[in-house]
Order: sequence, then C-alpha cells, then structure tokens
Amino acid sequence: MNKKALALLSGGLDSILAVRVLQEQGIELEGINFLTVFCTCTHKGCQHAATKAAHTLKMPLKVFNITEEYLDVIRNPKHGYGSNMNPCIDCRIFIFKKAKEYMKEVGASFLVTGEVLGERPMSQRRDAIFLIEKEAGLKRLVLRPLSAKLFPPTIAEEKGIVDRDKLLAITGRSRKPQIKLAAEFGINDYPCPAGGCLLTDPGFAKRIKDLIEYDCLTLDNVRLLKFGRHFRLSRHAKLIIGRDQDENTVIESLTGTGDVRFKLKGREGPFSILKGVYDKEMIDLSAAMVVQHTKFRNEDMVEVEYWTDDPSRTAVLSAKAASPDLVEKNRI
Repeated sequence: MNKKALALLSGGLDSILAVRVLQEQGIELEGINFLTVFCTCTHKGCQHAATKAAHTLKMPLKVFNITEEYLDVIRNPKHGYGSNMNPCIDCRIFIFKKAKEYMKEVGASFLVTGEVLGERPMSQRRDAIFLIEKEAGLKRLVLRPLSAKLFPPTIAEEKGIVDRDKLLAITGRSRKPQIKLAAEFGINDYPCPAGGCLLTDPGFAKRIKDLIEYDCLTLDNVRLLKFGRHFRLSRHAKLIIGRDQDENTVIESLTGTGDVRFKLKGREGPFSILKGVYDKEMIDLSAAMVVQHTKFRNEDMVEVEYWTDDPSRTAVLSAKAASPDLVEKNRI
C-alpha cells in the first residue's frame, strides 16, 4: 500500500474538506467525478463544481459520464429505492465499483470520500456504509476523513499511511462542523447544499416510473424528461409539449427519427413531439392537447402543422382544444 489515494470529488463542501484533511498529511490525491443527467448539484452542473474544486485543491481530476450504464441500476436496484426512484445504495455500490477500476489504473491504494455518518438517510447509515463497501469489493479500503473516528480503522490507518489522530468524528445532518472546518482551512467559496439528485424529486420520479413501466427507459428518453409537459396517450405513445421558447428549442434538438412534430400554423406556441406508435386518431388527439396549452384554446378551431422527419412534407389540421379533464387524465 502506498500514499496515493483516489478521492470521489463532487465539488461539494464535504468532498473538498475530505481532500484537504488528507492533503495536510501529505497524501497524494487524484480526483474522480461521476456525471449523470440526474445530478442537480449546481445550475452549471456537477462537472463544473468538481472541476472548480479540483483546480482550487490543485489536484488532477477525471470525469466519467455514466448515465447510460446507470440506467440498469435504476431499472432494477437490488436494494430498492428511497422515497421516490432514488436507488441510493445500489448507486453507491455502482460508483464504488467504477472507482475501484480506476484506482487500479492510476495506482491508488485506497478510496477517499466526503461521506458523513448519518448525513443521508439511506446510504450513509452505518449498516448501509458497511454493506456498500463489502459489495463493491472495497472492505476497509474506503477512508472517510470527516467521520473516520466513528468507524474501525481502515487499512491505510492501520499501516500508518494516514494518521488517525488527525481525522475527525463528524456525524449527522448539521453543517456547522463542516463550515467551521472550512473557515479553519480558509475555504470560503463552495456550493450551497441545495443540489442533489433528480431521482428524489416526486414529479421527476413519476416520469421515470412511466418509462420503466412502458419499457422506454433509454438515454434519449431520459434526456427529454427534464423538459416540457409529458402525457401518456397509450401504452406505446407519449406526447411532450414545450413550455417556453427555450424548452421548444431543446425539445426540437432532442427529437428522434419517426417522431411527429407539432406547432401552430403562423402563430406563437409550443413545439411538441409525439413519440412511439401512433395513428391518425392519435395525431388528432395530440394536436388538440397542444392547442389546450396555447392562448388560443378558446377559439373554435386552431390550425396545427405536423410532420415527421421531412419538414417540407408538412400537413395541417384544424383542432379544437382538448378538455382540461382529458389533459389532466393523461398527464405524467
């Protein structure tokens, strides 16, 4: 075992402090960050926060986008979900396994995390922490500098590579000990703890459940979940309606081959797409629902343009706005 460690670096205060505590002991550290579309750490994204933190800490950082692989964890988590669709324990096992692979690549002897005992209700309980280590094949190789004295010594501590006396015993959800420690290190610029994972959001979780139920959990479909209003029209068809011009632009960029596109003829309104298996009746229903989401909903008829992959082959239909009850019945 050597004095090089791999640190899970989210860019949040806990991970920054964990690195600083070990840097004070002369441990050589390299950072790793795992990125998914479900992360909401900052308005600029997790990669930005981690990159900024690594620059401040003067340490190398490797970022991996693991969204596609991570979908398998969401589909069928061995240890179940949290309050919504967050498979926190399985997520942590998955990340630890990925980190273990990279440890071998960079020659690191142990893994460092900013975890604090009891800070997160599902994955940072004592029993969950030990379970995650074991299933990831990292038993006694994960050092948590902020809570280390609340756990048995890791191998790095036993071998004297890390001085256990200089580690901490922080526990619980209060941020006061971390803020105090940050001040001692002169760390003033760090993200607030408001970020997290979209899978814990009830509304987003409902949309994820819908994709799983109808066997549509793909990376392209997941990307769309962040944007627009979503409606399940049949087992094989789904409608997404933009809410503003920015969303219209994003949804249009995420349109897939064979999707039906909708927009009002000669008027401002949402850009919308119908995905899946559809017929003329489904197209008519979609157009009616699109009209309901415009300021022209009270007109007798509104002209709606629609096309598939060739915009030069646009057709036009006249649609009356769908009833609010019908809209709500199909809303995801």
